[in-house]
Amino acid sequence: MAFSASSSAQPKDATGVLVLADGTVVWGKGFGATGSQVGEVCFNTSMTGYQEVMTDPSYAAQIVTFTFPHIGNVGTNAEDVESAVESAVGCIVREEVTHSSNFRAEQEFVDWMKAHDKIGLSGIDTRALTRRIRKTGAPNAVIAHDPTGKFDIDALLQRAQEWPGLEGMDLAQVVTRDQREDWTGGYWQLGHGYGSSDGQDRPHVVAIDYGAKDNIFRNLVRAGAKVTVVPAKTPLEEILALNPAGVFLSNGPGDPAATGEYAVPVIKGLLDRDMPMFGICLGHQMLALAAGAKTVKMFQGHRGANHPVQRVGGVWDETEGLVEITSMNHGFAVDAATLPDNVVETHKSLFDGSNCGISISGKKAFGVQYHPEASPGPQDSFYLFEKFVGMLG
Repeated sequence: MAFSASSSAQPKDATGVLVLADGTVVWGKGFGATGSQVGEVCFNTSMTGYQEVMTDPSYAAQIVTFTFPHIGNVGTNAEDVESAVESAVGCIVREEVTHSSNFRAEQEFVDWMKAHDKIGLSGIDTRALTRRIRKTGAPNAVIAHDPTGKFDIDALLQRAQEWPGLEGMDLAQVVTRDQREDWTGGYWQLGHGYGSSDGQDRPHVVAIDYGAKDNIFRNLVRAGAKVTVVPAKTPLEEILALNPAGVFLSNGPGDPAATGEYAVPVIKGLLDRDMPMFGICLGHQMLALAAGAKTVKMFQGHRGANHPVQRVGGVWDETEGLVEITSMNHGFAVDAATLPDNVVETHKSLFDGSNCGISISGKKAFGVQYHPEASPGPQDSFYLFEKFVGMLG
């Protein structure tokens, strides 16, 4: 089966379908959970780390198209889960899911998808679907799986068309944790699993959870911090009452302008008090909003583990021009043309020139658009955690 540019008759062996809001119907073989889910279709170019991708809260309300054709070969395991909260609703792959062949595998990907209520669709020409997204933008769609092959296409199309899309949608409040947590988990090592930290004699970082990946907190611990994680809507007074040496602004899903309705006033209050801050992805975008910049919805977004980013100045003057290979997952971006005079662009994408980092003059506050914690992805950017913790004294 292959992606079709227009509606076509259902193949007799089709047990899954993707219905785009423009009426396009794509037939395939369903796997994982049954039923239907609505979301935005995006693509990810990573060659590995599919379990981490599928458990990243930044993918909430999205259907991930994997451009790498062989998904499932390393299976799944409990250690590679990035978060237990809501994340990607489904995925699209080229070949039927591969049986696992890895010593760390604990469960097959098909079984894991079913257990976590995520719908998969295989047999799709993911290259053609990716080209379509690059040409016309990320579409709203419904992904559905029924082993009997019975689908109400009209009803699925109506659902896809009525879904409002990610622009203007605050999803951070959906994926954030419910209560404060003292984070003690450490960095992962092969054969040893995750270490731990008692947090003694370490600078205290309060991390605001807008949909964070666990590996972020592990890297803060690895860099030398004691970490307390708080929900997205935690008031400024409660954060200050924890007596932090610095505040971390996490990644997350949805429109930063929508989440910023309650997050930006808190961040502005922290800036007014000269609190050291470090934001990534959604946190980076909201730091920019708090400083007076604007964000925009991207045409196709950046998602993958091979994105080149160049340091262009600011707090990184000593290494200006250096290129990092980074992990990215975002459909919104900071509009560099709207950066105020006191905000310096520090990093930019070498794919399209979009903003990938800022620092605020006169403040110990900076952010990057990419994911320095990777998981999956290259390790070029761990220095950012060390830079942040080094600011805390």
